[in-house]
Amino acid sequence: MSTAVPLRTARFGVVLGVVSAGVAMSNLDVFIVNVALPDVGAHYSGASLASLSWILNAYAVVYAASLIPAGGLADRIGPRRAYLAGLAVFVLASVACALAPTVWTLVAARIVQAVGAGLLIPSSLGILLITAPPERRLGAVRTWSAISGLAAAFGPLAGGLLTQLDWRLIFLVNVPIGVAAWAVGLRSVPATPARTTDARADLLGAALLTGGIALLSLAVVRGEDWGWASGPVLGCLAGSVLALVLFVARSARHPSPLLPLSLLRLPAMPFATLANLVFAVAFAMMLLSAVLWSQDVWHWSPLVTGLAVAPGPLMVPVLAIGAGPFTRRYGAGAVSAFGCVVFALGIGWWALALDTQPQYLTGLLPGMLLTGIGVGLTVPTLVGAAVSALPPGGFSTGSAVVTMARQVGSVLGVAVLVAVLGSSHGADRITAFGHGWWLTLALGLVAAVICLAIPRPSQAKETQ
Repeated sequence: MSTAVPLRTARFGVVLGVVSAGVAMSNLDVFIVNVALPDVGAHYSGASLASLSWILNAYAVVYAASLIPAGGLADRIGPRRAYLAGLAVFVLASVACALAPTVWTLVAARIVQAVGAGLLIPSSLGILLITAPPERRLGAVRTWSAISGLAAAFGPLAGGLLTQLDWRLIFLVNVPIGVAAWAVGLRSVPATPARTTDARADLLGAALLTGGIALLSLAVVRGEDWGWASGPVLGCLAGSVLALVLFVARSARHPSPLLPLSLLRLPAMPFATLANLVFAVAFAMMLLSAVLWSQDVWHWSPLVTGLAVAPGPLMVPVLAIGAGPFTRRYGAGAVSAFGCVVFALGIGWWALALDTQPQYLTGLLPGMLLTGIGVGLTVPTLVGAAVSALPPGGFSTGSAVVTMARQVGSVLGVAVLVAVLGSSHGADRITAFGHGWWLTLALGLVAAVICLAIPRPSQAKETQ
């Protein structure tokens, strides 16, 4: 990998394109598999729903758990090396997913794929923060966030389109994109600096953090099946709390911690990360509820459902990039809070307007557009606020903290909505959707209140 161009001569547009490819693939694969699950189950005759669910759960759990360790690794070895390694792992695992002879082989390949995605995300933002000129840094972060949100939201549509042809294509589509990004990145991504340290990597800390996040995610994704008060769920939650407490204690003492606790004391980082987590719960509930309502209540096909949901995500890149001047004028807290309120209005529209008879133009579409506007204003602004004060040696690790909060929030959101809907049918199902939407609206407003606590840069300087 010595063919990298020097940092000062790197063409930022090319670097952004290479990074965007990896970001899009890894986020797309969080949701693209959902609509293909029935076809996957039909291919593996005899596979139970419980085993098929691990195709989704294994990716979500490992992806969330690997982000901060991968971010720490990227800071130690350099974001470029970590990103290219992540691309290679992700592409090879995608091929293994498509060729998997059994459902459990597919689950194993998805775990490897999630590790590759965990390497891609924090290192990609680390590359952007290092290569972007200072005046373009926040714009680059907003673009990165827009691509992340757009890819995740378009997952159901892409999955529906590709599954119409062959479910294996939901994995194989990553191969040409990933190979092209790796080949271009090998020559175009600059040799980003690594964090110099004489101390050994904190492997025990990595194990504690990975175990803590994995146990939390496992309890959440399996809570409905195992029972929220069951021994396995309570054991996972207790183990998660213990592991995370030990991780924080170790990070405070280790000479080269996986997560430098000083990053959490940066002015905007705590509130922006917390708001990101809460909003991610609401976002995941919104997206899944729209898909389930369209398919379960209106009985639309996966393809029609994907097309119906698409106008919302289309709002995200426009607002993500266009909101920059408002953020500079009014501050990240005010803009993101306004976005959360608009998002909540979209959810409220669904709660009041949707009926069992399909009403797309006056029912689903207005809420989809409002939530799309809200996401476009909120997510890029929160990510930009969180990472704006990161030191160069902590770009990837700090980015991983923000991304992990969003991923854990997504896992929680799916689990909460599934728990609210439960096994309801008929009229009870409609009532359960309503309860889910009012809860989603409330979470959006809670996120708005947290956003208002984010200090403006001038305020942050005064408090230091």
